[in-house]
Amino acid sequence: MSLKTLLNTYQARTEQALQHWLPDAATLPGRLHEAMRYAALDGGKRIRPALVYMTGVALGAPLSRLDGPACALELIHVYSLVHDDLPAMDDDDLRRGKPTTHIAFDEATAMLVGDALQSLAFYILAHDTRMIDDPARRLQMVETLALAAGSRGMAGGQAIDLSAVGRDITLAELEDMHIHKTGALIRASVRLGALSQPGCEPALLERLDHYAKCIGLAFQIRDDILDIEGDTAILGKPQGSDLAGDKPTYPALVGMDEAKRMARELHREALDSLAPLGEAGQPLRDIAEYIIDRHS
Repeated sequence: MSLKTLLNTYQARTEQALQHWLPDAATLPGRLHEAMRYAALDGGKRIRPALVYMTGVALGAPLSRLDGPACALELIHVYSLVHDDLPAMDDDDLRRGKPTTHIAFDEATAMLVGDALQSLAFYILAHDTRMIDDPARRLQMVETLALAAGSRGMAGGQAIDLSAVGRDITLAELEDMHIHKTGALIRASVRLGALSQPGCEPALLERLDHYAKCIGLAFQIRDDILDIEGDTAILGKPQGSDLAGDKPTYPALVGMDEAKRMARELHREALDSLAPLGEAGQPLRDIAEYIIDRHS
């Protein structure tokens, strides 16, 4: 199956899972639920859920067992986007090709949307009956997602990002910021997929984590490149927004050619980490290739 077909399949499964878990807009408080559905449905590449599915399937997990973790990951990601777009953060008015949540609704509602999506993610991990039934594994999943979303993960990375605006930082500081801000959820995606199947040995879990770390950094480098070379109509968000906001990026720090070389090197490391999976790991190799070649 081609990567495009596989991604379409996993996007459809994620959308179906989101439709199931998100409260109906007719349920009180209706405006909040409408805004939650606006933010989460019908948009995005769903890369993180795809990584949950691809990792789990590579290890032998059935798709039905992976729907809950995939949905939880996407809800955390969407909540972060809703909050990042607020005027107090990145102040963006376009996301996934449509007005950001605070523009379509209002700032207070957008804040509550993020809060509600985050709590719903953990509710799913606690209540989805189709997930792995080992309580210890479920607890590991909750721990993984909580660490990835919090001050030692995504939220911490955003705090570092905000403090870095307008000042010079080193390459090591930039990498540390993105290991937290972008990389934490990507690593959690792969880990949740692996935890969904009993018997994943610690050594393999470590190799999968290194794969995820590499593609997480490569994903951010590609984002920085697209902020300069991309097109707003294709990106679904304003081209040049990082440059306009005086935010530190890889091309600004090391130059465009070196940024592209770094992305390719990270891609090579990621592929090396997948060697023990053999043919079962091909979709993970394909998505690594997609990440460094994508145009949106």
